[in-house]
Amino acid sequence: MRAHRITFAALVVAAGLSLTACQNGDDGAAASDPSSASSASAASSSGGGSGSGGSDQDGGKESAGTGSDGKGTAAPADSGSGSDSSGKTAKCTTDGLEISATNNFIDGDPDGTVVVALTNGSGADCVISGFAGVDLKTNAGDISATRKGEPGDPYILKNGKEIDFYVSYPLNESGGSGVRITGLVVTPPNETKSVTLAWPGNSSLPVTDGSGSSVLVGPIGSAGQGG
Repeated sequence: MRAHRITFAALVVAAGLSLTACQNGDDGAAASDPSSASSASAASSSGGGSGSGGSDQDGGKESAGTGSDGKGTAAPADSGSGSDSSGKTAKCTTDGLEISATNNFIDGDPDGTVVVALTNGSGADCVISGFAGVDLKTNAGDISATRKGEPGDPYILKNGKEIDFYVSYPLNESGGSGVRITGLVVTPPNETKSVTLAWPGNSSLPVTDGSGSSVLVGPIGSAGQGG
């Protein structure tokens, strides 16, 4: 019985020594494997964003997204206040003008006169010059006004201000009904869109053979202008 116990104890000791030897062998293999060290180093350098590499990348993203002119500041937006793409004051348009007409006939004048006012209601300054197109609508057809005078220099019409021109026409003193005027058509300079207004002057023109005075229109600013 004693011999069996000694043998069993010897086997336990031998097994313990064998297990220790295996563990030491595994540790040594891991330490001597260069791929293990490389993997650990790579894992350390690629982890997180708190290292210097992460900070550099974050800084690069902020720089690339600041402004659109590449100088770190946002490119200024085009205000578009009364200016075209070249920065010059834009021309006055029909849609941006409030157009009205008043009778300006003075007793003793040989001809009748109507003043047409152009008021800038566009919200921005605009430039205007030359002649407006003027037609009288009558029961005998439209009559186009003839230009008279020389146009002035281009004029900057400030927002809310007014500029005028005149329309002159022959008076019907024949005692007959003449040619009845039914409306006034105004087309601002360099525009194709027209506005039709009520005619504020005498109601008719004399019937002529073409030898009498005609309907005339003065240049922009010929009847006073706003500041």
